[in-house]
Amino acid sequence: QVQLVESGGGLVQAGGSLRLSCAASGRTFSSYAMGWFRQAPGKEREFVAAINWSGDFTYYSDSVKGRFTVSRDNAKYTMYLQMNSLKPEDTAVYYCAQARTRYSGISDSRASYDDWGQGTQVTVSS
Repeated sequence: QVQLVESGGGLVQAGGSLRLSCAASGRTFSSYAMGWFRQAPGKEREFVAAINWSGDFTYYSDSVKGRFTVSRDNAKYTMYLQMNSLKPEDTAVYYCAQARTRYSGISDSRASYDDWGQGTQVTVSS
């Protein structure tokens, strides 16, 4: 059974930074691509960033490219999301997710992930 636990959310002013963490347990972490998604009130859950199993490849949504950085430490079974230059429109619950299959490529589709954390709230004030 895979467990994913997000942390690091909070309230920050526009222009500020936060670093989210996603701690994993269960399946061999280093074998699976990981992703970050977010969901704002009244909106669909949307893709934010993804990283392949080794950490060599990353992919970002256009809305966060250049401001957010995804990384992972396979020895610590942890993925990170460094968020800089935050904007009020980044306000959402942020979820981490693990890919369905081992050694898969990175994906921006929710269907490619089958395990999700409980989410952490990020609020950016103007």
